[in-house]
Amino acid sequence: MSTDRVVLLTGAVGGIGSELVDRFLDNGDTVIACDVSEETLGGWRARWDTHGRLNPRLVTAAADIATADGTADLAEQARQHAGRVDVLINCAGWFPIVPFEEMSSDQWRQVLDINLTGTFLVTRAVLPLMKNLGWGRIVNFGSGSTFDGTASQSHYVAAKAGVIGLSRSLARELGGYGITVNVITPGLTVTQAVRDSFPEEILAAQRERRALQRDQLAGDLVGPVFFLASDDAGFITGQTLNVDGGVFML
Repeated sequence: MSTDRVVLLTGAVGGIGSELVDRFLDNGDTVIACDVSEETLGGWRARWDTHGRLNPRLVTAAADIATADGTADLAEQARQHAGRVDVLINCAGWFPIVPFEEMSSDQWRQVLDINLTGTFLVTRAVLPLMKNLGWGRIVNFGSGSTFDGTASQSHYVAAKAGVIGLSRSLARELGGYGITVNVITPGLTVTQAVRDSFPEEILAAQRERRALQRDQLAGDLVGPVFFLASDDAGFITGQTLNVDGGVFML
């Protein structure tokens, strides 16, 4: 399926986000790739340039998604560049490991701000660029950790559970505009950030729990997200698609 959609994606520099950027660009879409800072995006663009992969349909935008001003500026950049947003993918996330009794109020708020409030703010800012199209796709990233909890990540699990509730409510509210809203819940996906945060014994334990008995990689999420962003998923909304290699069978 080749299209000329405009796709806005947050968390673009991460392992999952960059794989998604590749997939939509390969499909012929315009991608507005958002991450937290120009410095982060600059390093990412330099790596792409080194490999000859810079694309005129790729637009990068730095934004603090945890603030109303940052997300309003992001939406304005999208409006100026493309005039619309057909697909919104809220992929940005942060998952620090902090035992509950050691967690400060600031740490709690920071994780909810990025994972839950950021999803709310970006969606609210972008909706005016989508509602009048009569067609739209919103794919939000949850987490498989919401199904059984994760020790020392209560703030993250609570935020991702909130994303599921938010998405179901938005699906009810936006269906009349032809906009679908769905959630992807990955298992523990082995990106560089995960390798930096989790010891190998945790990754090995995850492999043993999976029916498919291998590491989950960023590329495993690309097909499911691309499907939910397509015409083929036009009658699917308010759903949570769990992609974890068979840890949870829901």
